[in-house]
Amino acid sequence: MADLKTPANLKYTESDEWLLVEGNTVTIGLTDYAQDALNDIVYVELPEDGEDFDAEDAFGSVESVKAASDLITPIAGTVAAINSELEDEPELINADPYGKGWLVKLTVEDADVSGLMDATAYIAYCEERKA
Repeated sequence: MADLKTPANLKYTESDEWLLVEGNTVTIGLTDYAQDALNDIVYVELPEDGEDFDAEDAFGSVESVKAASDLITPIAGTVAAINSELEDEPELINADPYGKGWLVKLTVEDADVSGLMDATAYIAYCEERKA
């Protein structure tokens, strides 16, 4: 577990998404733990710009050689941007999950992520699942 990256400036969900809050914009991606568990990601389905989502909605999916998984937003918002590079290069999630592998940016009215885990809690959560 120690070799997996978990940046301290992000928030984390139990469904293995990370969130970066910058004012009323929230960037969402898959954690290093998730991309490692999925293995080689071969396809990503993302929403359209302008789509609205409630908290806990599936906003897309990711497929790997091992499994398919829904992408869940922990926060309500409107899609402001999608990472269109992932259409041709889904492996960016494996190579750079916290950088070039981001998934969507949402515009939110309330960026309250207080119910989400910080990096320390997420690392402990991941270690529990591996035990």
